[in-house]
Amino acid sequence: MPLSIPPVPPVVERTIDEALRSAAVPAPRGLRFDRDALTPTLPLPVHRLERLTAPSEPPTARLTGWRYLLAQDGRAVGTAECRTAADGWTFAHFGEGPYIASTERALRLAAEQPAPYQPRLLSVPELYMLTLWLHPDPDADPATGHPGGSDPLIPLAPAPPGIAAERLITVDTLVTLVANRLTPLGLAS
Repeated sequence: MPLSIPPVPPVVERTIDEALRSAAVPAPRGLRFDRDALTPTLPLPVHRLERLTAPSEPPTARLTGWRYLLAQDGRAVGTAECRTAADGWTFAHFGEGPYIASTERALRLAAEQPAPYQPRLLSVPELYMLTLWLHPDPDADPATGHPGGSDPLIPLAPAPPGIAAERLITVDTLVTLVANRLTPLGLAS
């Protein structure tokens, strides 16, 4: 089933374009690309999973930014991200690393699912983890909504030990894993 990529706020598109064209915005040291040859593709809203206090409580998330894959010659070579700011949106950074290819693989897996979804990135700061969240309402406002217990997630590689990367799990499964990992550290109550 095709994925429904949500519409990007025009200011985010302009901010990414300006950052790509600006020599004042440095690229990561290891990322060598021709800025003029880059095409921002596959914009995904980035949500942050709020701190979990107990597995019995429903998780909440908030929109923190938008991340684009940057393609050159038809191949993803980096990312560009905007973040929310007090006065709207601001360019955050260019990125590199394994999440790029893993995002592409996760999107292909998501597109194979029988139901339509709106793909979103869901950051799990307590585990230094990023997942592809398949929001069940493909027409939802990408700035709204919280992860539902049965919503599918695809952890991106590298995933924390004990969590299989690029395999479907549910939000409930992830919440249980997070709560179990954090409780012994005294981070959950």
